[in-house]
Amino acid sequence: MAHTSLNQYLQQVENGIRRRDGSLLADHLSFKHPHIANPRLHLESPEEQCEQWFEPPYDEMVAAHLKCCWCVANNDFIEAYSLQKVVVQAFNKAFQGQKDENWALPVLYVVIVDLRLFANSAETQLMRKGKGKPGELLEKAADTMMACFRTCAADGRASLDDTKRWGMLYLVNQLFKVYFKINKLPLCKPLIRAIEGSSLKDRFSISQLVTYKYYVGRKEMFESDFTAAEEHLSFAFQRCHHSSRQNKRLILIYLLPVKMLLGHMPKTSLLEKYDLMQFADIAKATKTGDLRLLTSAMSKNEAFFIKCGVYLIIEKLQTITYRNLFKKVQLMLNTHQVPIDAFETALKFTGLEDVDKEEVECILANLIYKNYIKGYLSHQHQKLVVSKQKPFPLLSSFLS
Repeated sequence: MAHTSLNQYLQQVENGIRRRDGSLLADHLSFKHPHIANPRLHLESPEEQCEQWFEPPYDEMVAAHLKCCWCVANNDFIEAYSLQKVVVQAFNKAFQGQKDENWALPVLYVVIVDLRLFANSAETQLMRKGKGKPGELLEKAADTMMACFRTCAADGRASLDDTKRWGMLYLVNQLFKVYFKINKLPLCKPLIRAIEGSSLKDRFSISQLVTYKYYVGRKEMFESDFTAAEEHLSFAFQRCHHSSRQNKRLILIYLLPVKMLLGHMPKTSLLEKYDLMQFADIAKATKTGDLRLLTSAMSKNEAFFIKCGVYLIIEKLQTITYRNLFKKVQLMLNTHQVPIDAFETALKFTGLEDVDKEEVECILANLIYKNYIKGYLSHQHQKLVVSKQKPFPLLSSFLS
């Protein structure tokens, strides 16, 4: 391919279109394919040659791709991004015209991924030049991707084998990657509704379903729907291919805090296997009610948790730690009327030296309000009166 002439390349592209060979055409429009390193195909103005070979909109699509190769060779990712948008838009026109056919789905996949990657690279170049706004090009790229999504979603009359709707989940996953990066999670909601309402929901490829569940689980986590988040993230982790260790580790970064909030602490062997020992002391502190250890572990691994976007979720474990500490106090005293002094002593022992009775009452009131404790405060008698039956409900029974 490194020595292929322009005409030989155009012949291969024409063969892909004429034979309806999506894989062949996808290769010749992908920036992962060796042809992009061929200097014979780096053309600043290939429109005339492409018009001789192809009917619209294929001529525009191929010309834009060749110009994009030229821009990449010249390290101009801003212009490459603009040209890749043209590639996607021209492809979508052609795709819409292919009635009851979906042979071009492999092409859709490669041009969409390249568009997202070029948008990332273009934004980086713009930022270095002090121009543009973060996320601006990615959001515009998402608009172009949405047009392709609508093309796929609207193809409801074709047979199951030929429908373009098979491309919906791939596009949704690419859009998720954009919306998470630019922090526009509300834009995910209509996409989720479209997938959940699709008759193909459970028939997409397992790799795409794993990616989808991963992003939906993260969204649910950020919205504090921890039961739903656990369900989606657990699906992603369990179904992710065993050889994809890095992907399984990535899923665990979000699944572990969710499970801990629901009262399920990870085994050390799991943390060691996936190199996630940052969670070891967090889990130990939460389980044992050790506030001093929790504070220390959060401080030590703060940069990691912030980078992964789970710091605020980890912070919520402080409330669980209070709950577990107070449960130990109640079990030790073996009474359903626990003096507030006992909780104050326990808090001071585990690191809150400056805490007073008013703060202890405030913490207890918050735990009661959130259903972590079944009971009430007797301010007059300075006691916490807890239910004689399950005074500390299972965390998973009310977190949702």
